[in-house]
Amino acid sequence: MNLDKILKEVQKPARYIGTEYNSVHKDLAEVYIRFAFCFPDVYEVGMSHLGIKILYHLLNRQTDIYCERVFAPWIDMEEKMREAGIPLFSMETKSPLTDFDFVGFTLQYEMCYSNLVNMLDLSGIPALRQERGEDMPFICAGGPCAFNPEPLADLVDFFMIGEGEEVMLEVMEVYRSWKRSGAPKLAFLEEIVKLEGVYVPQFYTVTYNEDGTIKSMKPNHPNAPARVKKRIIYDMDAVFYPDRMIVPFMETIHDRITLELFRGCIRGCRFCQAGMIYRPVRERSPERLLELAQKLIDNTGYEEISMSSLSTSDYTGLQELTEGLLDLTVSKKINLSLPSLRIDSFSMELMQKVQKVRKSGLTFAPEAGSQRLRDVINKGVTEEDLMRSVALAFAGGYGGVKLYFMIGLPTETKDDVQQIAHLAHKVVQAYRDTPKHLRNKGLRVTVSASSFVPKPFTPFQWAPQDDIETLRDKQHWIKDEIRDKAISYNWHEATLSVLEGVFARGDRRLGRVLIRAQRLGARFDAWNECFDYELWQEAFRQEGIDPDFYNKRERSYEEILPWEVIDPGVSRAFLERENEKAKRGELTKSCRDACAGCGVMQAWGGGICD
Repeated sequence: MNLDKILKEVQKPARYIGTEYNSVHKDLAEVYIRFAFCFPDVYEVGMSHLGIKILYHLLNRQTDIYCERVFAPWIDMEEKMREAGIPLFSMETKSPLTDFDFVGFTLQYEMCYSNLVNMLDLSGIPALRQERGEDMPFICAGGPCAFNPEPLADLVDFFMIGEGEEVMLEVMEVYRSWKRSGAPKLAFLEEIVKLEGVYVPQFYTVTYNEDGTIKSMKPNHPNAPARVKKRIIYDMDAVFYPDRMIVPFMETIHDRITLELFRGCIRGCRFCQAGMIYRPVRERSPERLLELAQKLIDNTGYEEISMSSLSTSDYTGLQELTEGLLDLTVSKKINLSLPSLRIDSFSMELMQKVQKVRKSGLTFAPEAGSQRLRDVINKGVTEEDLMRSVALAFAGGYGGVKLYFMIGLPTETKDDVQQIAHLAHKVVQAYRDTPKHLRNKGLRVTVSASSFVPKPFTPFQWAPQDDIETLRDKQHWIKDEIRDKAISYNWHEATLSVLEGVFARGDRRLGRVLIRAQRLGARFDAWNECFDYELWQEAFRQEGIDPDFYNKRERSYEEILPWEVIDPGVSRAFLERENEKAKRGELTKSCRDACAGCGVMQAWGGGICD
């Protein structure tokens, strides 16, 4: 492999060299199982993801398992590799993926699916599982997008659904026995499908109605369950969490220590898939988090700690934790970062704590411009909450505020959309109303409007998605209403959001579209400079599939949905009730205020909700 020569000719060679501080290196002669952990995006995105940090070190704690990292090479590197005949390789040993027992992908975003196909192609591994022989590694996948595994059902041998710390080790234990037996690959799949949280697509047969909807989806193997129950971790203090993390040679998206406070969410926002599929809430104790923080500071040298969760300010031990972290960090000039702050939980006390070392920008997510629409989506915050929070921030010396919104939400009107701009103007006015001796000299209000994408296992999973023209109209309605230079406005490309919607709620017929698109040149679709919507339209045309079938129509409650082979614990009846409440603009209280009967406690026998 003439890698040294190639690295001198590409951008950011640090993406490919490995050997970073805290990376793991083993003697291959002493390893029985080799696992390639693949992130279908560039290094700096993948190395910012918490899941890869946890599972990489978890697997490598096993003396006979070697987990190595693999990232999608950027366009320039891929060209050089194909010219030189170099297959995709791992970071740690520079081994081709065909040398591994498992090639595992984490699925964080549907628009990385083309990278998954491209990475297999660059490795010399056939994309379709039926074309892979006994000598090929098992292709597996997990992550939030695996809750609808069907678009990748013909490409992936098995999926691990839910939280992976336990199920991955169980799969490895089955593999040890299977490898010693010398049995065919099918025998391994027949054993792991018995494990809770493992979905093997080839053990299910899908039939379709004449209108293209699913007629039936049934197991065709006696070991396969009718529905695959997600895996959850019961005890967050007892489960593995790394006390060291790889420190990259180059800057990454999130270049800092990450402390995961809890999993799940109490809020029940109706658009939010993570808030549904990661239920119930399970917290780590402040004592355990402080222990981890001290070790991670000692073992990494990072100058910032980020407290991570779906809604950080809902952590019940936040005051105790922040005070303890400040004792560890202030003297060392280590900054604390609190993403995911809710508008209705922001306080002067919290603000003063997080700015003890240095001020960072503040981000709030009203999600919708009008109160009517915030009630529809069950956001549970008001304009008064936002104005109180930004007034506190401006009085505390903050001059930068980011506001996140969505357009294209169910029942949305033109007035709802325009209210986004009007709300931004009110934030500017709150700054101007702040006494000059308190406020920052400069003001920056950034308004970001993403396009709503209906997701599986949310109350809006039956909703139609706005088409491209409608989304673009709404983007310009906001732009036309913004008349203050202190406000900057950005939005997501509508074509990208519409394609995301297709694959978010797609079925297994889309697998051949993915393969066709990759052959036409699709890769890095999450990157604006690489995304080519015309290419995707051509892929759909060549495969005879209408993408509008997947996102433009409203689904009925009677329709069988492709992802319902998965059981997330949240019941279909609850999601239907929430969808009907959304249509009436009715709020549902948080889990701490009243149980909404989502079903997750019944699914796991009770006793673990916070």
